[in-house]
Amino acid sequence: MSKSSKNRYSDKELESFRKIINKKIEKAQVDLDLLKSAYMNDSNNGTDDTSPTFKSFEEGSETMSKEANTQLALRQEKFIRDLKNALVRIENKTYGICRVTGKLINKKRLKIVPHATLSIEAKNIQN
Repeated sequence: MSKSSKNRYSDKELESFRKIINKKIEKAQVDLDLLKSAYMNDSNNGTDDTSPTFKSFEEGSETMSKEANTQLALRQEKFIRDLKNALVRIENKTYGICRVTGKLINKKRLKIVPHATLSIEAKNIQN
């Protein structure tokens, strides 16, 4: 069987991708927990005794930080969901198959972006 006629990754290859994805999920979950704890931590940075003007700047900055943290947390949750969906594709033995071209996605791409569902070829067509 030549490499080009291969229509799915072997079980051994899928297992190696599963390990990569599980590590990424663990790290992403730690990052998400940090973001959530930063968001929940409602510290005022000791500005209670400073001038009212500075305090209002501080509150504005805090609001912007919370919004930024919320956006980061939402992005991180989506990343974790995408990684978990990749694990489902591994179970179904459809992992690494481009959903547009039906060809195998390059291994190097999958190692960098393990939740990818498009080959570079398909991604370029979309742009």
